Amino acid sequence: MSNLTAIEKTAHQQLEEGLDAMGLDQALHGPLFQYLLLLNKWNQTYNLTAIRELPAMISKHLLDSLAIIPYMNGSRFIDVGTGPGLPGIPLAITHPDHPIVLLDSNGKKTRFLNEVKRSLNLSNVTVVQSRVENYRELASFDTVVSRAFSDIHQMITWTQHLIADQGIWLAMKGQYPEAELSNITFPYKVHTYQVPGIEGQRCAVIIHNAS
Repeated sequence: MSNLTAIEKTAHQQLEEGLDAMGLDQALHGPLFQYLLLLNKWNQTYNLTAIRELPAMISKHLLDSLAIIPYMNGSRFIDVGTGPGLPGIPLAITHPDHPIVLLDSNGKKTRFLNEVKRSLNLSNVTVVQSRVENYRELASFDTVVSRAFSDIHQMITWTQHLIADQGIWLAMKGQYPEAELSNITFPYKVHTYQVPGIEGQRCAVIIHNAS
């Protein structure tokens, strides 16, 4: 840690404390922090995320992604509109035996994701540059997760060809999305949770594929 800057040391400690608070293994710290440093480095040139301060990235990116672990279903995941790999990269780190597809249409973001995959040796990750409506996969997914969609109904419509029978959609939201849920015909549950370092509640909307 001696070669870290003061800000990096603060973020390092914040991640350690966050993992403790969430009951997660400190062995995850190394690869998660390595990913964070890569994201911070690339962000200075390519503007991958609007959040630019390392401590804020810990809470709003890493810990927020890790908070949905209890709600993941099955063994095959896809993160739609993953951007710089959120929540997909943290999920890939915590689920090394689970294949996960990171899907995004933005070339600079998928180039970054391929560098993360190489640097962290994430053999369970497949990076795909495509619009979601054009992407086809032979095997369907047990969990279709995203925090990119502003509307849950749109998320379901655009990804219905990807979800397995008895699979789930997992939409990451801030406040309880009452208006969005009024248009949903599938059975769903909403789980609220706290993220260390973030004021107010977050929620995971779990929509069950009834087909």
